[in-house]
Amino acid sequence: MTDRDRGTVTVERPPTEAADAVAEMWVDLAADQRRHGSHLLAEPNRERVREAALRGIATDSLLVAVDDGELVGFVTFAVESGVYEQDVTRGLVENVYVVPDRRGEGVGSALLATAEDRLRERGCDAFFLEVLAANEGAKRFYREAGYEPHRIQFERPAGTGDGSDDDSGTATESDTHTRDD
Repeated sequence: MTDRDRGTVTVERPPTEAADAVAEMWVDLAADQRRHGSHLLAEPNRERVREAALRGIATDSLLVAVDDGELVGFVTFAVESGVYEQDVTRGLVENVYVVPDRRGEGVGSALLATAEDRLRERGCDAFFLEVLAANEGAKRFYREAGYEPHRIQFERPAGTGDGSDDDSGTATESDTHTRDD
């Protein structure tokens, strides 16, 4: 089933046999994201990702980009589910990956657009995704696709008491804050 043609590349729902190839691409994606500060371990997650790919194929939440029978990228997506009612139904785009030698050809844009189409069909009013703060290329790609920052996630190592290099955990008066600050 072909969803969108882009030149010679098609975006489609993959057969179950594609799960291993998707897992391999995800491992490459996760390994590359480490240089942008990701905590995901690539190889130790291979089997979990393969299982997730099989679920994605079964639930129609995984699409692949194919060129002349070769997988050149994938996207995973889902309708957000949570415990709180919201004023929109949001669609989560979890992964967009294009093999390095095919980047800049519109493959990622076709994957993203097709995932958005599927999410729109499922009633989504808005789409969201996460990008590592240091990944300038991804931030540029998503901005060009119309995405804007909505939330910002902060992180710091747990070994420090206040975020400084002093991990004594002792706060000084200038370090403490009240709700009124």
